[in-house]
Amino acid sequence: MPAATGPHSTAPTLRYERTFRTQGFRFLAGVDEVGRGALAGPVSVGMSVIDLEGQKSLSGVRDSKLISPAERERLEPLVRAWSVASSVGHASPAEIDAVGIIGALRLAGTRAWLQVLASGIRPDVVLLDGSHNWLSPVPQASLFDDDAAGEDPGCDAPVHTKVKADMQCLSVAAASVLAKVSRDAIMRELHADYPDYGWDANKGYATASHRSVIASAGPTQHHRVSWRLV
Repeated sequence: MPAATGPHSTAPTLRYERTFRTQGFRFLAGVDEVGRGALAGPVSVGMSVIDLEGQKSLSGVRDSKLISPAERERLEPLVRAWSVASSVGHASPAEIDAVGIIGALRLAGTRAWLQVLASGIRPDVVLLDGSHNWLSPVPQASLFDDDAAGEDPGCDAPVHTKVKADMQCLSVAAASVLAKVSRDAIMRELHADYPDYGWDANKGYATASHRSVIASAGPTQHHRVSWRLV
């Protein structure tokens, strides 16, 4: 999908994140997802942890949809170096079919959370883009719980949601860059085995040409077969 570049877009800041210092929090994890609406490939969750006591800003970072692929690639190692800890978790198309997109988001987010914990950092609070907390573990038994039995309990920090956090909050914008770069690399690798579907360009999203190939050649093992593909 083309990036909506623009010098007129306002740069995200740490202003909102710093309001959490008054609640006694130090480490905040900005979280964002990519691939939620794609027909093929994983859904991916990025996580960028910042230190509210002394984090500096990082210039050039925007919501990943607003910057070019080349700029995202340039920024990705800078975001990792800037973050106190960072990670990207993925959930496969088969997992999306098995547990639904919300369960798969939680699964990918849990994997990202566990990577951060493995680095030795435990975030005190999470800032999640959007209006729905899909990251915190659900209390009732579900297919997701069975599938991720080895990964529970998942994120046990308080999760705060904010609409358009990826455009306003630097930690979340940074997470979006990490997730987008990682997922795009996966789709380019898959394109080598399935070139007819154009995943190097459409990254698994529902373009007319992508749907046309699905209609004529059928879905692959990397498609979300429970979705309306054509």
